[in-house]
Amino acid sequence: MIRQPLDKRLRFALHALGLAIALATTAHAANAPVTVRIDANAGRHAISPNIYGVAYAPDAATLADLRAPLDREGGNTTSTYDWQTNASNHANDWYFESIREDSGAVAGGMGDDFVTTAKGGNAQAMLTIPMLDWVAKVGSGGAKLASFSQAKYGAQTDADWQWFADAGNGVLASNGQYVAGNDPNDAYVGNSVALQQAWLDHLLARWGNANHGGVKYYILDNEHSIWHDTHRDVHPTGATMDEVAQKMLAYGHMVRSRDPGAIILGPEEYGWTGYLLSGYDQQYGAAHGWDHHPDKDAHGGMDYMPWLLQRLHQDELATGKRVLKVFTLHYYPQGPEFSDDVSTSTQQLRNRSTRSLWDPNYVDQSWVGDKVNLINRMKSWVASYYPGTRIGITEYNWGAENHINGATTQADIYGIFGWKGVNYATRWTTPDASTPTYKAMKMYRNYDGHGAGFGDTSVRTISHNRDNLSAWGALRGSDGALTVMVIAKVLSGTTTVTIDLANFTPAAKAQWWQLTSANAINRLGDANVAAGKLVVTVPAQSINLFVIPKG
Repeated sequence: MIRQPLDKRLRFALHALGLAIALATTAHAANAPVTVRIDANAGRHAISPNIYGVAYAPDAATLADLRAPLDREGGNTTSTYDWQTNASNHANDWYFESIREDSGAVAGGMGDDFVTTAKGGNAQAMLTIPMLDWVAKVGSGGAKLASFSQAKYGAQTDADWQWFADAGNGVLASNGQYVAGNDPNDAYVGNSVALQQAWLDHLLARWGNANHGGVKYYILDNEHSIWHDTHRDVHPTGATMDEVAQKMLAYGHMVRSRDPGAIILGPEEYGWTGYLLSGYDQQYGAAHGWDHHPDKDAHGGMDYMPWLLQRLHQDELATGKRVLKVFTLHYYPQGPEFSDDVSTSTQQLRNRSTRSLWDPNYVDQSWVGDKVNLINRMKSWVASYYPGTRIGITEYNWGAENHINGATTQADIYGIFGWKGVNYATRWTTPDASTPTYKAMKMYRNYDGHGAGFGDTSVRTISHNRDNLSAWGALRGSDGALTVMVIAKVLSGTTTVTIDLANFTPAAKAQWWQLTSANAINRLGDANVAAGKLVVTVPAQSINLFVIPKG
């Protein structure tokens, strides 16, 4: 045998190794192929356009660009808004300071400006009616006021040193305990149904009623079951089930009497514990090792939300008037998802944890450790305890707005809301227009920049591993097209996707729009449709919209 020189043998070995590496890399880059099956005659139901709402849009142009139907005014400050002085207390978010809002001293200015912005973007404003017993006041000339003045109550562990050093955090430096027995009159005035009725009358005079172009949506305060934390300066004891029910009925009937066409939403509870336990029981449980729940026990052992719905239904039967049109909750994942963390483990968790919205078998992987099954749970509660009530998720956020993983998650959530028949949803808050998450929202509402969007009638769409690749199909009423959103959630590798169509006669070509980590919505070359199928290869972490005209 002729022996090869060493350098030639080495080059051959290196070439063979490189080829093996290349083959291995290629094999790794291609994920298992996926078949998405769509039946255009099965599972058909309307997709509510109101699932595409936002909160605190920065301007009318943003609302118009997203074609957002709703702009929600919510959060902790809204619980203390005094329309007469145009001031809010910023609660434990910012040192319990009462501050005049940007709209100045004009009575109702903040609410009116909010409505103006919404209308300018062809959206509906959702305003929050305060139900706490106190609303903010300001000092002479609009000066800030502090609930926990260091001069009055002593040095505290933190304060607004830069802007208002007297405003403490309500935790005494001397012993680390909360300030107790503070005077609410330091930074507040009393609230009442009459005060809020006067605000409603102002809105009616300015804008007209709900059926004639006025404010259509009113929210009954915000996250009542944690008032003892967020607003402990004026509500240091957790709200009981009866207190919240009585307040919702009193303020709700007031709104209904002044504007019968208005849509009233509530109770806007904050999360898993708030669905099951009142604020009183949460506070008691934290102090007593969660050994029992006196408020729940006093109400037949019923969980909080079912009991509240039942109580509102009983009132409707007794009065003949329905207070609540929409049962609304907030939901944030309780692990690291609601953050800017884009580690591999957190990205994969984001891909899975949207299952808590809909999957009856998914055990939430945070401290919750239970089957949240949120949308189905809400529908079941309504059907059992307050029939005819619509459902809404009026705060949610899965984080990573500046990353494609946050974008694919947002796109997945929109698909879930449409598939599961949610009536209302408003994201907290509005992503910056430069982010992939903002563009993911545009993929559903305005992908071409000229108002074209995802379909309005959901159809059965099956993808067997939604953690890796989710897909949503909908018919579009304006032109009869079938729109298919394919979201490749995997972190690496391409995926060949076969979209198999049943009971729909397609044209030979489908538009293909795509958003990737390059952070731009692009129209790619049209995809071929043959024998009722599209076969495409999509990159990792991509959102792909196929618009298939009728043949």
